[in-house]
Amino acid sequence: MTLPSGQRYWTVLDGQLIPVAAADRYLQHVRFGKGKAESTTQTYAYAIALFLRWCVRTERDWRTAAPDLGLFMTWLRYAPKGVSGVEALSGSVVMAGPGRKPVRSEKRVNGVLSAVRGMLAHAVTHGEVPASVLPVLFEIALTQDLPAAARGEAAGTGLRLGVRHRMREPKRPVDRASDEEILGLLRACRTARDRMMLLFMGRGGLRRGELVGLRREDMHFLLSSVSLGCSVAGAHLHVVRRELNPNGAWAKSRRERVVPVDRLLVQAHDRYVMERMACRAAAACDFVLVNLQREPLGAPMPPRAVNELLTALSERACLPRRVRPHQLRHAFASNARAAGAEWDELSELMGHESPESLTPYLHVDSQVLRDAVERVPSPRQLVTGAERTSR
Repeated sequence: MTLPSGQRYWTVLDGQLIPVAAADRYLQHVRFGKGKAESTTQTYAYAIALFLRWCVRTERDWRTAAPDLGLFMTWLRYAPKGVSGVEALSGSVVMAGPGRKPVRSEKRVNGVLSAVRGMLAHAVTHGEVPASVLPVLFEIALTQDLPAAARGEAAGTGLRLGVRHRMREPKRPVDRASDEEILGLLRACRTARDRMMLLFMGRGGLRRGELVGLRREDMHFLLSSVSLGCSVAGAHLHVVRRELNPNGAWAKSRRERVVPVDRLLVQAHDRYVMERMACRAAAACDFVLVNLQREPLGAPMPPRAVNELLTALSERACLPRRVRPHQLRHAFASNARAAGAEWDELSELMGHESPESLTPYLHVDSQVLRDAVERVPSPRQLVTGAERTSR
């Protein structure tokens, strides 16, 4: 959906191509009330559509279907992807019996449940869903059960302590680009622009949307930026959220943050600037990253171009897998932590509101774990050391 202001969000349509009121209201809240990205509403809309489709197929009222979310979770795990609403209603899809391989991971199921819970809870506040649904979705406790010092003035008020429906997610392999993979990608680059993009993600920790959303005014690569009206010392760049970027770029955090850059990133940027100057159409564009070889020349790069670049580089470098943009960001966080960065410092560099958000990004290398174990002295060493001390 596109509003008169030009801002956009994704929504859910019924069989008559009319927005589902409760879903539409919630997705507007996610996009404009909570300030989430357009892509977030796309993910949420798809999840809510799955829930509503399941309710129609099983002849349930979505307003009161919360007690059966366990059955919905099973359906999510095994229902074939891409089933149209017509097929679902007609019953033409035959579900396999026991032993069928799941089609959605535990993480994906939990993501869908999160969006569904959000919509139902939001609908409760608007009187579209009975309040009795909340205790089905969340563990509810009263403040009167808390110690007196923690109750506050509103005794008896319900508190949400946790969700009731969640799949246990198995520990996955490390989801970061290895240093060898990053080196292979750099060697496969054919342009200065491509090398700069890789370094800004793998060595600067930028998200894909933050990278293609950079403007030339955000790059402060002088020793002193006082003349630019900036008091931050040293070379750095600013990550700023801007509405209505023509390329769809979006900075996840509302808060502007400063990212220090080292000499390697400055040199990569300088080489790219020389390359960019050869494209006359790029002179009028304020975006840092622009199309240099594809039409429209000089236009800002869209976020999907980053994925396309990494796919091409992964194939050219003969890597066994396709490296994704977020895996480069994971590599930055893991390497920075291994180099001694504190949690609060790393949280600021990554643009997280809470240091707890760093947990998925910090991957301990197996060799580091082995070294930690080998540093523990054996009982024989401890006894020998004690005897020497007593002598």
